[in-house]
Amino acid sequence: MTDPVIPVARLPERLTLDEAAATLQLLQQAVASQPGPAVQVDASALQHFDSSAVAVLLEIGRHLQEQGKTLRVTGLPDRLRDLLALYGVESLLPA
Repeated sequence: MTDPVIPVARLPERLTLDEAAATLQLLQQAVASQPGPAVQVDASALQHFDSSAVAVLLEIGRHLQEQGKTLRVTGLPDRLRDLLALYGVESLLPA
């Protein structure tokens, strides 16, 4: 049995182009020293977002991959799932 992955970060209620850089920086700090092979981010608070949310999550995923870790995203709103599918990147962000 594997240990459960506990969220280390939560996305804000709003994640648009205006908030993307600050949110990315906060996420990078939150995941920087996390042990274990997977890091979980909770997206359940997201209500107002655009494609910048996709870009932020993909960048965090790349950042973790460079460390040999994976990103797990929980609580994805349906509209964000639709954006991920529209861009063909849903497989890059395991839920």
